[in-house]
Amino acid sequence: MATTSSGGEPAPATADREIVISRVIGAPRELVFEAFTRVRHLSRWWGPEGFTTTTRSFEFRVGGEWDFVMHGPDGTDYQEWITWREIVPPERIALLHGESRDDPNAFESVLTFEPAGEQTRIVMRAVFPTKELRDEAVEKYRAIESGEQTLRNLAAYVMEVARERSTGRGPATAGETMTEQETAQEGTVR
Repeated sequence: MATTSSGGEPAPATADREIVISRVIGAPRELVFEAFTRVRHLSRWWGPEGFTTTTRSFEFRVGGEWDFVMHGPDGTDYQEWITWREIVPPERIALLHGESRDDPNAFESVLTFEPAGEQTRIVMRAVFPTKELRDEAVEKYRAIESGEQTLRNLAAYVMEVARERSTGRGPATAGETMTEQETAQEGTVR
């Protein structure tokens, strides 16, 4: 049986190896999708409460990689690595997530961004190589709670950006250009 949170039905072939977490966010899906595509956004909300993220490299394209470290509130550093496998703006992102490029325990994730009126329903589906690795992520790393906190952080951040943009005081809009070198690559998640 799959561990499911906040809705979503597991695929039968992977049900014992997956985690599904979803949330409705009060912002258009283009903005929610953008929050996943630019490091200046990711560094402001990525991770569970109390974590910070330092990006070593980031290239958002199919085959590109995000090499980063998550710093836990207890001082523990977690080396992380993601490669993007599929990008369908603003609908879907598929990725492989592990500790490093050669991590045999890396898991596959698919994020879908569904319009819900003026809101967005985001669904994160992670499929682990084995049931045991899924169970370890749930029990040892509190993957469900951490995922829910991460989506809560995303929702709060995107709502703030939407509010700032509506008043003309926010960060660059999707149509404006700003290189990743011009922006900070470290942020704190509250």
